[in-house]
Amino acid sequence: MKSAFLIIDMQKNLLQDQEEVMNVESACEYINHVADLFRAKNHLVIHVQDMEGANEDNSESYSIIPEINVLEQDLCITKEHSNAFWDTKLEQILHENGVNLIVIAGFAAEHCVLFTYNGANERGFNAVILQHGILSTKSDVITQTYRDRNIVSYKVIPYLSE
Repeated sequence: MKSAFLIIDMQKNLLQDQEEVMNVESACEYINHVADLFRAKNHLVIHVQDMEGANEDNSESYSIIPEINVLEQDLCITKEHSNAFWDTKLEQILHENGVNLIVIAGFAAEHCVLFTYNGANERGFNAVILQHGILSTKSDVITQTYRDRNIVSYKVIPYLSE
């Protein structure tokens, strides 16, 4: 079974000045660990960046935060909507690579993470949310996002490809 790890909107303009409030460091540790597990099994690691409002003057602020490891073999796609499948090549990339399981992490739990999770399910992919790998500026949203949705612990990731 081929899998993909989607890392949603872990970028400077969205997370700047929020590190301590949202415990960004902890989420990044989980995300980087899981990304390494995916890479080790030759599964896809895809960084998704929200570029809505980006221009030449502010493009640096839209870059991925330095706490997230981006390697040469990783894929990067840009989006302008909350659902990373909307008006992007994400679905095509996943189909071309035979992906049927998607693990989702990143920011913001109640917006882009959830919309992309729903978008994956609507397109027939099996989608799960990485436990401890999602962020929100609202304290109660993480628990609400986990409710009634498929979540996965980082400890299970090595067994997904066997």
